[in-house]
Amino acid sequence: MRVDSTPASKRQRFITVDPMELESAKAKLAAAKEKFGREIRVFEISTASSTPSDVSSTVSEEPEGFYEFTPEDYYRLLATKKEDKHLKTKKLREAEQAARRARITKAVIRVRFPDNYTLEATFHPSETIQSLFDLLMKVIAHPELPFYIYTTPPKKQIKDVSQDFYSAGFIPGAIVYFSYDLPKGDDGAAASGPYLQEEVMSLQGLDSMIEMEPGEPSRDEPPKTNPPTSVPDQKPGDKKKIKPKWLKL
Repeated sequence: MRVDSTPASKRQRFITVDPMELESAKAKLAAAKEKFGREIRVFEISTASSTPSDVSSTVSEEPEGFYEFTPEDYYRLLATKKEDKHLKTKKLREAEQAARRARITKAVIRVRFPDNYTLEATFHPSETIQSLFDLLMKVIAHPELPFYIYTTPPKKQIKDVSQDFYSAGFIPGAIVYFSYDLPKGDDGAAASGPYLQEEVMSLQGLDSMIEMEPGEPSRDEPPKTNPPTSVPDQKPGDKKKIKPKWLKL
């Protein structure tokens, strides 16, 4: 019985990348890395995703005790920590923590802006949050205006910039939100964006182009499978009988 090959409609399609565009993308990313001191990428999130304003409004609707520990939470957490406290010495716990910290070599931080654009940059875990502020000062459209970043939920402004990313809990990565620190109604054109400089916005999508090798198959079609070889039909009675060597007639 022979199985038919895969229909043409199910065969792979290939995406080709213009070599000139690929080289241009690499050059722009290399120039951005040299200018801003680290590799950055820009992408746009879906409007259906939660924006900072959406998240803030959601948080405000929750009761004040929504994020507070209940007695059940406390005893459950205490039970998990009790054994470690009695069985491990302080020196051993510090050694384990140092070993875990040494294994982590990067912190990927994403900064989301109110216009649904996200800036991604990679830092070393030992760098402080001040290095993130320094980068933002280089890439935002209005560095002369005061701004702050925060995490949510619940909404918490990041004020201690002397903390390193590991101590802040931003390992192996974190999402923070950007906002100008201006009086309400006094933000003018800055509130509507764009929040990133035009040069930075032009980096959008370049990293995806570089990651895609020329001739790489698209992911929207299943991979082509080779048809199995033809196998002749075999009837049970056709099996050849072989006499054992020990049988003598």
